Amino acid sequence: MTKIEEKGKVYLVGAGPGDVAYLTVKAYNLLAAAQVLVYDALVDAQLLQCVPPDCLKLDVGKRGGKPSTTQTEINKLLIKYCQQGKQVVRLKSGDPLIFGRCTSEIEALKASGCDFELIPGISSALAAPLFAGIPLTDPVLSRCFAVLTAHEPEVLDWEALSRLETLVILMGGQHLPEIVHQLVQHGRSHLTPIAIIRWTGTPRQKIWTAQLGNILEQTTGLSLSPAVIVVGEVVGLHKYLQPEKIDYQDSTTAQIPMLNNLSASPEPLTGKTILVTRSVGQSSTFSDRLITLGATVIEMPTLEIGPPSSWEALDDAIAHLSQFDWLILTSSNGIDYFFERLIAQGKDTRALAGVKIAVVGEKTANSLKQYSLQADFIPPNFVADSLIENFPEELNGKKVLFPRVESGGREVLVKELTLKGAKVIEVAAYQSCCPSDIPPAAELALQNRKVNVITFASSKTVQFFDQLTEKILPKNSDVNQLLESVCIASIGPQTSKTCHALFGRVDVEAQEYTLDGLTQALITWATNY
Repeated sequence: MTKIEEKGKVYLVGAGPGDVAYLTVKAYNLLAAAQVLVYDALVDAQLLQCVPPDCLKLDVGKRGGKPSTTQTEINKLLIKYCQQGKQVVRLKSGDPLIFGRCTSEIEALKASGCDFELIPGISSALAAPLFAGIPLTDPVLSRCFAVLTAHEPEVLDWEALSRLETLVILMGGQHLPEIVHQLVQHGRSHLTPIAIIRWTGTPRQKIWTAQLGNILEQTTGLSLSPAVIVVGEVVGLHKYLQPEKIDYQDSTTAQIPMLNNLSASPEPLTGKTILVTRSVGQSSTFSDRLITLGATVIEMPTLEIGPPSSWEALDDAIAHLSQFDWLILTSSNGIDYFFERLIAQGKDTRALAGVKIAVVGEKTANSLKQYSLQADFIPPNFVADSLIENFPEELNGKKVLFPRVESGGREVLVKELTLKGAKVIEVAAYQSCCPSDIPPAAELALQNRKVNVITFASSKTVQFFDQLTEKILPKNSDVNQLLESVCIASIGPQTSKTCHALFGRVDVEAQEYTLDGLTQALITWATNY
């Protein structure tokens, strides 16, 4: 991992074309260690999940019609946190020095004596044509190309630009009629090929190809932002540089062009934005798996895990471990906190000699293996009810230690074990509570109705999600309005029961009550959607 200086420093980082897969390794490592993140509007939401949970995230871009943060205010923010000794990542889409307006920020940082570093990113000016199969140079068709912004088309030298073989135009979606008018007026043929690539490098990518003479007809009424526009004969080469299996329609022959995805066999979750509710600091393996399947993932921590209000009961149980017949562990959190206290008491796994261990599922069993221990019993179905129904021996007279969450857990396990004659000693091993707020990326996606699926892996994630969303709901509305048209996906029956109680429905439930099972259920849902 890239080592960040101890003193305050600002890193002006290029985020690339969008997807986290196209970050540079250094950019990813800097995000992973950032204390303050200052980001623009076009930065993809999944990049905001790369920073630590306690990183301060500041959105300075223009979104939802709200006024944008002024450049002077942005400069002040960078200086303020740098002078506080913070490691600040200023995240810009593409490359920071290609229409990134970095000059003002660098001048302000230098004037204030703030240390800074520039980290390059892949500009959409280069990435978008590549993703579309359009070469910007060609020995015959394009010996040069120019990159320009059409943010202010009236100030450009269109006479000079029209003479160049290939043009790459950024920020031109809203000014397409003016661009076409100026190019044709200054000598470009109305038969000149043109391509528009929207949301390049993401599952939402779409491509239109046409000619200057008919592109406006093909795109009337469509939203073209954010887009990269390529003008020149090289656009015609894209049909030869695409994977052979693509069913391609070329608008230069009067068909409306639209490639939803450039992959010959799109991943099953392509085009779906999935909100993953999880614990703060939890591994993102589940999210990574969804991303590899084509999904855009936004993580929303809905659980904070910490130590119990007192270690006394757990420490006392650990001191008398030899008196127990069984140790029951129902979560990875319970395992981690149990062994943390075992070691804190000067003991190790040898203290469990003679004590059998039962776990609820494979995930918990795998967590146990990290401590070089094998579970003696894993029920066939990964729920507490199955553990009771299939317990491998008579429980009458057995003494059972159950380290668990301090409050809010299910009582059925203790009740049923006790009915079977076991003496169950419950001890608090950890506590779970609701985070104080919603990450900006998750809040924005929910409010703007950009979420297709929400996943829940426990009843508590459902309960705390419901609590958190109350903070962003308009007056006289409820969570069901926020979740209208959103697929609610549950890991298993108990989680589904809570979803039904709070939301009135569940749309997808895993057949195997694991994250792998939930992943497979989402694939099935998306295939039939």
